[in-house]
Amino acid sequence: MKAYIVGVGMTKFEKPETRDWQYWDMAKEAGTAALADAGIDYAQVQQVPVGYCFQPSTAGQRAVYELGLTGVPVYNVNNNCATGSTALMMARQFVEGGSDCVLALGFEKMARGSLGGGGADGGASDFKTSPVARHYGVMAAAHGFEMSPPTAQIFGNAAREHMERYGTTEAQLAAVGAKNHRHSVNNPYAQFQDPCTVEEILAAKTIHRPLTKLQCSPTSDGSAAAVVVSERFVESHGLGDRAVEIVAQAMTTDTEESFASGTCVDAVGQPMSRAAAQQVYEASGLSAADLDVIELHDCFSINELLTYEALGLCDEGESGKLVESGATTYGGRWVVNPSGGLISKGHPLGATGLAQAAELTWQLRGEAGARQVAGARTGLAHNIGLGGAAVVTLLRR
Repeated sequence: MKAYIVGVGMTKFEKPETRDWQYWDMAKEAGTAALADAGIDYAQVQQVPVGYCFQPSTAGQRAVYELGLTGVPVYNVNNNCATGSTALMMARQFVEGGSDCVLALGFEKMARGSLGGGGADGGASDFKTSPVARHYGVMAAAHGFEMSPPTAQIFGNAAREHMERYGTTEAQLAAVGAKNHRHSVNNPYAQFQDPCTVEEILAAKTIHRPLTKLQCSPTSDGSAAAVVVSERFVESHGLGDRAVEIVAQAMTTDTEESFASGTCVDAVGQPMSRAAAQQVYEASGLSAADLDVIELHDCFSINELLTYEALGLCDEGESGKLVESGATTYGGRWVVNPSGGLISKGHPLGATGLAQAAELTWQLRGEAGARQVAGARTGLAHNIGLGGAAVVTLLRR
């Protein structure tokens, strides 16, 4: 059974404590917008998977009750940074299992400061009991442990490995940040809307060499939502002009490949991303050559480069040259992260994957305004979380 996105909504992503709101306020805003976009009432929703990482158990119910008290099942989802896309995947599976209308919702109200190593408290206090202890063990064995934010550290060390192995340059890493900051200028939902040059990014404060502040995703507050429905719901409600098909979707978790090499490149999830992308391509009969627009998980600039390779946009080790060539921006072969990506749009963990789906839905409908990718018909979303999970979703208008 086919599944379609017929409504999306999101809040503006904000620096924590910018607005005086609670997570249920932001969820209501995003959920209401998604329902309005689909032109349906909450009473028609049959199931609700809700994603978040830093709120207490059953926060999903507290948030959804702002939309209505209909008694439908609410599922609380936590998969680290891949939480939003996990909720979307559950919504698709519910539709394929017989439901006609499902609301996928994600939100996060975060604390100021750098993200820790995983888990509700960031995991920085005790890596021995952290869910990502094995991942950080790989890093410590290869690089030691420095006094910098743990998540930036493991990705920064992956960047060092890529530079040593392939000759990737700091300017190429900075080019990712420059591209995404430039894209976000036209996104009213983005946390940052100021362009930055490669030189400005290189001159910014170093978080963990070679990563500077302007090529790291910030902590953010925000929410996003998507209404996922069956083909019969589309037909019976006349939603053909709103519908974007979820053509294929895959989630992978870590395998031995994530740890066997002892590299941070593998520990931060490139093998997971590659496997998920291959599954999606096989299921859809499409390839990277068929994509027009891509929203991918650029939590740090290096992860965008690693994901180019994992998605098959270029050969291994060629990603630095790819971004430098202009192939991943307007006028190039693909437009990657037209929203500004996590680096500039922001990264409220539970909302990120659904915000990617919202951006692609707007792009494929031709509703993205000044950031519209001309003629976009096929889009791909990539969302990854340490611990680990990688979700790849292929959408088509």
